[in-house]
Amino acid sequence: MAETQETQGHLQARLISGLWRTLANWRPAALWRLSRLVGPLVQVGSRRERRVTRINLAQAYAERPAAERRRLARHSLVHSSATMLELGQAWMGEPHDLEASILEVQGRELLDEARAEGRGVIVLAPHFGNWEVLNFWLSGHFPFTAMYEPPKLAPLDPVIRHGRERRGAQLVPTNPRGVAALLKALKRGETVGILPDQVPSWGSGVFAPFFGRPAYTATLLPKLVARTEARVVTGVARRLPGRGFALHFLAADARVYANDESTSAAGVNACVEAAIALDPAQYQWEYKRYGKIPEKLEGRPDWKRYRLY
Repeated sequence: MAETQETQGHLQARLISGLWRTLANWRPAALWRLSRLVGPLVQVGSRRERRVTRINLAQAYAERPAAERRRLARHSLVHSSATMLELGQAWMGEPHDLEASILEVQGRELLDEARAEGRGVIVLAPHFGNWEVLNFWLSGHFPFTAMYEPPKLAPLDPVIRHGRERRGAQLVPTNPRGVAALLKALKRGETVGILPDQVPSWGSGVFAPFFGRPAYTATLLPKLVARTEARVVTGVARRLPGRGFALHFLAADARVYANDESTSAAGVNACVEAAIALDPAQYQWEYKRYGKIPEKLEGRPDWKRYRLY
């Protein structure tokens, strides 16, 4: 049984990597046209993605008409499809071509100023637009370190790792050894990237408001800031449909520098909200951001009404 699953895993990985390799040198216009075909299929065929996207949008934009939220959900799934189809380009395409597809870089001075002061930079990179394009650009322009967790489909690990490291990025594990590597990089005045909107394991976060609802948020950031005095910047690669990408680097909410973990986490979520405001359809709404609920709610007789998914 295990051998059969392993064989299936290798076959699935070959099919996926083969698709990425095929799409690696497609131009942005062609990839976007394909995404517009795939997105509606995901909308119809992937009940989980459709349901979670709609729930999250109802939480974030409760004041908007339901019809507008449904349109936003459809557009979001097209953009999520585009992100998956663009991975071949981000990891296997010609670096010159991918660099040329980055048509704008806004806010780079935030990175340059911090480095001129000898300070490290922590880039908060939410799941918006195509974060792999952001990784590609950062690792080609600065000494760059990021945490990396191998994929569930193990045979894809060397493909993804090579793609992320091909411009010089250093990948470190999501454990204390990886945190120590981030600290060393920041003390050298380098740039590191962390995911601000991934739900951490219990004990590694606090609840902080995200679009008005408590979301379990990692507390790694205040630990890094307290020990390095690094500058914090939000970074995203916003898709320009059919043309390429615009990179945006945004000054972080001032609360991210607080020593109090709850205050800092609230600042982190505000940074993510500011990035989403650039184009809400480009956020990965199908992720179960509210998957954990506070224990004080679980103790209530009606606690299940607080669970969204």
